[in-house]
Amino acid sequence: RKIAISFFGGTEEVTGSNYLLEIDGARGKTRILVDCGLFQGSRVSEEKNSEPFPYKPSSIDAVLVTHAHLDHVGRIPKLVKDGFKGKIYSTYPTKDFAKLMLIDSIGVLTKEAKKDGKNQPIYQEEDVDKAMSLWEAKNYRESFEIEGISVLFKDAGHILGSAMIEITNSENAGIKEKKKKLVFSGDLGNSPEPLINPTEVINDANFMVIESTYGDRLHEDYSQADLKLERAIENIVKKKGTLMIPAFSLERTQRILYQINDLVENGRIPKIKIFLDSPLSIKATGVYKNYAGLYNTEAKNSILKGDDLFDFPGLVLTMEAEESKKILEVAPPKIIIAGSGMCNGGRIVHHLKNYLPSKNNTLLFVSYLAVGSLGRLLHDGERAVNIMGEKIPVEAEIEKIGGYSSHADLNGLLGFAAKSADTLEKVFVTHGELKSSSFLVQRLRDYLGVSAVAPRYGETQEIEI
Repeated sequence: RKIAISFFGGTEEVTGSNYLLEIDGARGKTRILVDCGLFQGSRVSEEKNSEPFPYKPSSIDAVLVTHAHLDHVGRIPKLVKDGFKGKIYSTYPTKDFAKLMLIDSIGVLTKEAKKDGKNQPIYQEEDVDKAMSLWEAKNYRESFEIEGISVLFKDAGHILGSAMIEITNSENAGIKEKKKKLVFSGDLGNSPEPLINPTEVINDANFMVIESTYGDRLHEDYSQADLKLERAIENIVKKKGTLMIPAFSLERTQRILYQINDLVENGRIPKIKIFLDSPLSIKATGVYKNYAGLYNTEAKNSILKGDDLFDFPGLVLTMEAEESKKILEVAPPKIIIAGSGMCNGGRIVHHLKNYLPSKNNTLLFVSYLAVGSLGRLLHDGERAVNIMGEKIPVEAEIEKIGGYSSHADLNGLLGFAAKSADTLEKVFVTHGELKSSSFLVQRLRDYLGVSAVAPRYGETQEIEI
């Protein structure tokens, strides 16, 4: 069957993932979307979110979701609002996380809409509710069909519930020749992780759409990252300052909590107040606890020994805004973990305003920073930044830990594709800044000898499975 893949997001940038599959069949075309995410980072990219979709939402039969980060699910309620009536499929944790993420995002989208002089955000809570009513969860490796197309979710090892998607033709099932396979990597994990299972092996893909967030660089290893975190905490105690850690509410926050839990319980760091100042992170951590059965063996064993992986002495959860404001009254040293990871919104912005002007404080980045985001500006050395209409001087120390990335690096991406080197006919490299995707394209060609391209926005490529 012929499939036309159109790339309507995640091209030459790391956000807005959205791919349209138009599949020829006996009863006409089947239209399936893979992901439908928000564009994030710069003002220009965020303006794309309110533009009409480049296809008719009512013509889409189904949406397949790789995982619950907003750059993969954030426009699904808009799709529903604009006429989509099909089915949405993902793993069980992804469905639960997506509901949290989408409802939480309405506040930020409402503020953006007001700033742009619009009456309302691109969607509201009723649109999220409608999307959830169309959403059907599946287990990993539970095959299901959409109009003669067989779909399977495999563990991507990126965040809890994250999936790679395998698509094969299930029409004419009696034919003996081996069916060709199209694989969407979603976001691939930086395996091995201390909490979730490693990325599953796929060794027979014929066509692949692969992410390239870190397609041009390597991460430091986890032991180095853990040591850096330990030193940053010891340093802040010595300076009697405040350590700010902007972290994505889903996965990165849980990873940092897991590591601090280990440091506290093994007496590796002095006693210190640690504020988890993010209602979304607190709720997402609750979902993590609900799916402990999907953790890796090491984490499951820790739980069996009675260890609550996300709770330890000194940890304070601040759900309410009033509790968040009172953190300022707590004498340092202290640690504040708050969203958002790129500092484009959320409670971290208020803490930056309060703590950036003092050299006793440290801002520690542990997440990807998109071009144009406040986090990227601070990381790149800006000495004064505009926060809530005020020019804030930057005297605090700025640090970055790369090893906590939940994305595969260059070697991880190449290694994943290499397992299908004997069968691969074409690789489409997406979800990366231009230099990252271009670099990975070249490596795939040079090292694996496969045909690889980085599609542009709106480009359509045809394959046959």
